[in-house]
Amino acid sequence: MKYILLFFTVLGFAQQTQFVDFKSVSAQLKINANEKSVSGLADYQFEVLKPVDTINIDARNMEFSKVEINQKRAVFINTGKQLQIIDHFQKGKNQLTFEYSVKPKQALYFVDIENSEVQIWTQGQGRYTSNWFPSFDDVNEKLIFNLGILYNKDYQVLSNGILKEKTENSNQFHWQYQMKKPMSSYLLMLAIGKFDKREFKSKSKIPLEYYVEPKDSDRFETTYRYSKRIFDFLEKEIGVKYPWKINRQIPVRDFLYAGMENTTTTLFATRYVVDSVGFEDRNYTNVDAHELAHHWFGDLITAENSTHHWLQEGFATYYALLAEREIFGEDYFYSKLYDTAQQIKFASRTDAIPVLNAKASSLTFYEKGAWALFVLHESIGDKAFKKAIKNYLKKYGYQTVNTQDFFDEIKKVSGFDLNKFQKTWLETTAFDTPTANALLSKNKAILVRLEVDKLKKTPLAEKKDYFLKILNSDVYYTVKKAIIDQIESEKYDAKKELLLLALESNNLKIRQSVAETMNVIPEDFRAAYETLLDDKSYQTQEIALYFLWKNFPERRTEYLNKSQNWIGFNEYNLRTLWLSLALSTTNYIDNPETLILELIAFSSTKYEAATRQNALEKLIGFEIINDQVLSNLVNATTHHMWQFSKFGRDTIRLLLKNPEKRASFERILTNLNPDEKFQLNRLLAEKS
Repeated sequence: MKYILLFFTVLGFAQQTQFVDFKSVSAQLKINANEKSVSGLADYQFEVLKPVDTINIDARNMEFSKVEINQKRAVFINTGKQLQIIDHFQKGKNQLTFEYSVKPKQALYFVDIENSEVQIWTQGQGRYTSNWFPSFDDVNEKLIFNLGILYNKDYQVLSNGILKEKTENSNQFHWQYQMKKPMSSYLLMLAIGKFDKREFKSKSKIPLEYYVEPKDSDRFETTYRYSKRIFDFLEKEIGVKYPWKINRQIPVRDFLYAGMENTTTTLFATRYVVDSVGFEDRNYTNVDAHELAHHWFGDLITAENSTHHWLQEGFATYYALLAEREIFGEDYFYSKLYDTAQQIKFASRTDAIPVLNAKASSLTFYEKGAWALFVLHESIGDKAFKKAIKNYLKKYGYQTVNTQDFFDEIKKVSGFDLNKFQKTWLETTAFDTPTANALLSKNKAILVRLEVDKLKKTPLAEKKDYFLKILNSDVYYTVKKAIIDQIESEKYDAKKELLLLALESNNLKIRQSVAETMNVIPEDFRAAYETLLDDKSYQTQEIALYFLWKNFPERRTEYLNKSQNWIGFNEYNLRTLWLSLALSTTNYIDNPETLILELIAFSSTKYEAATRQNALEKLIGFEIINDQVLSNLVNATTHHMWQFSKFGRDTIRLLLKNPEKRASFERILTNLNPDEKFQLNRLLAEKS
């Protein structure tokens, strides 16, 4: 017991990294998809820097056996959150080995898909990797990870680093991955699934591996259209060679976020796997560039704590924007900066937390952090900025950093007033609009945009001629889009000429603004509005189909016949809308049961959360509700994506206000699985 007391006495005043330096870990893992469990053997190499009595490894809800220090049985305590090794540790090198098993409650996800197949993937950012692998929640503890994984040979298994060996063992393959450089534990990853892979090489000869599911092979080009170009650009722009031996990109189902920059291997959401039409509405370009930039800013150098999180997110956001400027041009670049400036200014009215604060919002860390770098870049000049960035990365590579470390490198190349800069951009919540506008005004399109925005309170009659002039010009589309958004609340007759001119532009984004702002469509505008149904944009088609169906009941059959084979994005947005509209149109179909079953199927566990929520919203909105719909809604409350589970809970709460729906929920309880019963009982017990 004295060892434990000493541990709390010593390490209560300092981080473990001051006493112990973990160098590497090699592990052999088995993944059991049926049990949703992980088991394995881990071999840690570490060095004691100062005498200490207890060493901690973060390990949540795990079981341990055969725990040994230097091949001798170790005294250990499993707290349920940590594995604590107790000994009289003296300075020098040591080895820790153990076997473990766990059924992770988070961070390792098992996603069931068609034909009894599964996808397995991890999301460790924050302090989560310790849910599936005994590791370190402290980002300051960086070490080399080498994982071996045994799994069904019909699947591909991916982890950090180079694949050193792949061997067959009965109906399984053993995949051995190797890293050469250290990283923080939150960047450790696994991905298991059935994928097609295509291989490329960067200009600097780094292997590039891009993956899609076999069903999406025809979407490969549009998904990864700019990926290699982004890689080559960032290496050149940053001025430091990509710091790892390989780069992979893998879309996975029901991913928690847009993407995650696990070292050497980015995982991203399947919503960015798009065809040529979907590419116009959303594409992987920004997420691709953002996560790749993190391989320098986040993976190579890591913020020592959350206060300095902007050193990761602000940098990744800014360099992603620079990559997009390379691809889409200066007008795009400045328009994005202009839009984020408006968001930051609006948020600053209520958001009192600045960039240099661990509790700052995502908008602050990402977008205001990026703005701060843009201001700094423009202020000290491109040559000095690039030199400072290069020195910063070289000096602190594979280490943790803080804001002062970055500023120290800026000071070496420039006499810029960093104290004023820090107070203005990092320590206050107000947005420096004069400085921002001065920088934005270097772009001609933004000069026009500023003039347009000044006219928001001007009567339309006084600004209409100016707006017509702008719409007839070749100014960047975002300015024209701003005009359409500005006149949304104006009377139709007064703005009709502007709307028709906007439609004639043939720019998908401008036309989409017309679609969005015309929820009431006059008869004399109908023919012009109907042309939106033919736009190569799934988003525009969805908006236009719904508003036309709603505004012109006598033409519903015509619109439904035109759109009956539409599918849309990979979450079936157009198909689910068509089904709900068809089922809600009197006398359109003779046998609705088939369509009802199809729409309900989209709400089932066979599909990803986005598809399911889309279908459930339409089923409930159009009052197509039966026991299966209610069961699928309850199942949503058990999903690992918090957004979807929240949607399920909130929707059930609304339905429970109806006595008949409450009775229906109570009736289906006996048919639910234990997790579903638990969630529904909690909701039934809430006071209305």
